Amino acid sequence: MTETTEAAAPALKLLEREGDIAADYLEGLLDIADLDGDLDMDVDGNRAAVSIVGADLAQLVGDHGQVLDALQELTRLAVYRETGERSRLILDVSGFRASRREVLTALASEVVARVKESGEKESLKAMSAYERKIVHDAVAAAGLTSESEGAEPRRRVVVLPA
Repeated sequence: MTETTEAAAPALKLLEREGDIAADYLEGLLDIADLDGDLDMDVDGNRAAVSIVGADLAQLVGDHGQVLDALQELTRLAVYRETGERSRLILDVSGFRASRREVLTALASEVVARVKESGEKESLKAMSAYERKIVHDAVAAAGLTSESEGAEPRRRVVVLPA
């Protein structure tokens, strides 16, 4: 094993433990709510990732993902209660976050093209911190810079010209 792999092994174990704790917590919630769903656990970069898939889980997503965001925070608290460590776990339900990532990446590409053409900065609508991170990453990958402005819950991304 290389030195990097050896150093990464304990971190991976911790993330896998976060996923296991989160899955146990979510299974309990699904049972209480009498909802059927299958749980998939993974490690995505430096975060534990848990997905709930199944039929008719829209109530776990809510309008614009608001219920999903709240459920993610509750799950992070459950992990914190068990580990004593702050979790950056990502929760997805029925692929909502995955499809939202695609939409936001496409939006960022469109805005980058307009900003490059016009030379003027452009503000996007308010987004969650997670969504802003996706847009910031896509803007950076396209060679421009962006910043967040405003106060929660109306914080938004501004794409700046080169």
